[in-house]
Amino acid sequence: MPLLPAGWLAREHLQLPGGGRKAIRERVWKAGVNARPRRVPMKKTYVLDTNVLLHDPHAIRKFEDNDLILPIYVIEEVDQFKRESTERGRNARTVVRLLDSLRESGGSLSKGVPIGDGGSLTVFVPDRRPELAIALNPSSGDHAIIATALLFRDANPDQPTIFVTMDVNLRIQADALGLATEAYENQAVDAERLETGIVELAVSAPDFDRFFAEGALAPPSGERLYANLSVMLRDDAPRPRTALGRYHADKGEIRALKTPREAVVGIKPRNREQAFALDLLLDDSISLVTLIGKAGTGKTLLALAAGVKRTIEDGAYSRLLVSRPVMPLGRDIGYLPGDLDQKLNPWMQPIYDNLEFLLVAGGKKGRSGMRGFEDPFQSGQLQVEPLTYIRGRSLPGQYVIVDEAQNLTPHEVKTVITRCGEGTKIVLTGDPFQIDNPYVDAATNGLSFCSDRLRGEPMVGHIVLSKGERSELANVAANKL
Repeated sequence: MPLLPAGWLAREHLQLPGGGRKAIRERVWKAGVNARPRRVPMKKTYVLDTNVLLHDPHAIRKFEDNDLILPIYVIEEVDQFKRESTERGRNARTVVRLLDSLRESGGSLSKGVPIGDGGSLTVFVPDRRPELAIALNPSSGDHAIIATALLFRDANPDQPTIFVTMDVNLRIQADALGLATEAYENQAVDAERLETGIVELAVSAPDFDRFFAEGALAPPSGERLYANLSVMLRDDAPRPRTALGRYHADKGEIRALKTPREAVVGIKPRNREQAFALDLLLDDSISLVTLIGKAGTGKTLLALAAGVKRTIEDGAYSRLLVSRPVMPLGRDIGYLPGDLDQKLNPWMQPIYDNLEFLLVAGGKKGRSGMRGFEDPFQSGQLQVEPLTYIRGRSLPGQYVIVDEAQNLTPHEVKTVITRCGEGTKIVLTGDPFQIDNPYVDAATNGLSFCSDRLRGEPMVGHIVLSKGERSELANVAANKL
């Protein structure tokens, strides 16, 4: 029998599946080979901040077999938000109900209840409100939560203690005080490496000619493409030619774009990315399109142009519904003069500007005989409203555009998409690097999360627009300032 490494059966370092030491010795003896034991990762203790629960109320179920600590001050802060009618208020109520169900089924939260795959959840109550001798405002909730995490870490030196928060500034403060800290990334994506939705493929000159003649081509062998991936073909001729297409997974072939030769509501694509985007926006078989791009890339204007064409000109949809999240909520709106429409006008004005350009300045009036900009609003074909009122609605047969979707959480994006009924197409546009919501960032916002998780679905399309087309000045400013 081959020799085994000394100490490899130590219980504190190894996981012994299938019967412990004796059973393992017998299997090793019979096999006559060296056994490679599996090291058990050390169990960790995670102390959660309030914003983690308000962002994802089910976060406590996503830490596998590790132990979770909720300082009592987190419960106190959650209680302050439970009466709000916002998504944050709904998440707060969900957290409270979830904790209460764990208490009823698992025992006392103060002693710890089982959760996850061998982990536990404990609401930690210190003997007195902890205060740091230096740094931080002693009356703030953040101070109490960090101090509680430090107190628990010092009382349990044998198990790593990690403070989890989505507040960047709080992570900096915790690190400065010597506390290990992490961001909550269960729903995070790598924003820097987000799929562009576009791929370049090299083909032979005969295949390129066949693509132009037949409008379709099987992808080169060995290429793994997913549904609705935009493709730029390039041949190997001395003077290379290019062609644009999209991969149709049901047919297993790349087909030429069906973008109309004439302008769409006065708008023509100015680059290949806009051509790909317009192709997805005008295809009714694609129910969800995500357009990501910096300011001036044309994502909102293209979405509106496609929506106006398919709804007002072609009549394929009963209504064009355009919405965007209103970030400054509550008193900021109430302090503005006028009725609700007048209060919301400053936040919806960018949409009105684009619609006015399409329906009036863009030349649509002269082309279609529309008597004025207000006609589609009065007829009900065009509706602009804040995203606040979409919850609980059912939207069948409509063309829905959600602008500035990077300010939504993954749960809010899910809520919006699940409102779509039969025959509805929804378009999400935004820039993950221009976020006003303090509870999400470029990696955790709903737009990035949605485009990453739904990539490859037959009814979903995605494009990242990188080239600014608003003006040369706007392009220079976006790139260099």
